[in-house]
Amino acid sequence: MMAMLDYIPLRGQLKLNEPMQQHTSWRVGGTADRFYQPADIDDLANFLRQLEPNEPLHWLGLGSNLLVRDGGLRGTAIALFGVLDAMQPLPDDMVEVEAGVSCAKLARFCAKHGLVGAEFFAGIPGTVGGALAMNAGAYGGETWSKVISVETIDRYGQRHRRTPADFVIGYRSVISDREEWFVSSCFALTAGDSDASSRKIRKLLRQRAESQPLSLPSCGSVFRNPVGDHAARLIEASGLKGYRVGGACVSAQHANFIVNDAKARASDIEQLIVDISDRVFADHGVRLQPEVRVVGEAVKENGRGR
Repeated sequence: MMAMLDYIPLRGQLKLNEPMQQHTSWRVGGTADRFYQPADIDDLANFLRQLEPNEPLHWLGLGSNLLVRDGGLRGTAIALFGVLDAMQPLPDDMVEVEAGVSCAKLARFCAKHGLVGAEFFAGIPGTVGGALAMNAGAYGGETWSKVISVETIDRYGQRHRRTPADFVIGYRSVISDREEWFVSSCFALTAGDSDASSRKIRKLLRQRAESQPLSLPSCGSVFRNPVGDHAARLIEASGLKGYRVGGACVSAQHANFIVNDAKARASDIEQLIVDISDRVFADHGVRLQPEVRVVGEAVKENGRGR
């Protein structure tokens, strides 16, 4: 709900009861009470200042690491993809990138400007904001290994400059004691051969296309790799390739992918995540931890979320 004090007209798009299946890579999910796409970072700050202090907020990039339950989201979803999308090279082989830029676009931008070390971002199916939030990685690279500083915004619209020392950073984990969200980052790279970097990106994308089920809706890797092993190996060793719940199925191409190949519901995917975790634990004594965030409300027997 919007607060009425000090109202300044918004320039972004506000939608009510927006179907989240249109904004998640699994193509599932109920509706968000409110869905806002800001015009730019100043408009985002203005929007946040006008919200009630207890308004639930859900931040969205490409929706590639997100499972929205069938009962939908209470509160407001804020979509940054395609909006906070500025990038600029800086002195000393650095680049500043806003949170709504796709990771693949960042990789290509760096290669174009002769900055190497960001090629692995081409394998991350999300935005820079999402990559920062979970320390996403691919092909041996991790997001926060390149971060010099980040800019965050709090729910009152105040912006802050933070460094890696302000966070507890681990494997697919970034923890902060502040209620703030990423809006941009400064990455430190290395000057190098632009053509060689572009060739490396093309090679990584070919590898990704050959090993992952990119033609079907998925969220990318579902589970974190346990120490010293790979989630995909454990899932495959448990005979779960092709295992199905409703319209959701463990990919026959890559066992750590769940694909929506038959009009799945979010509840199908969530149950499949539980089944995989339970089976692998029973077979191997390893409890797989999901990378994907599960949010929203389940649909109860009367068809309504709670």
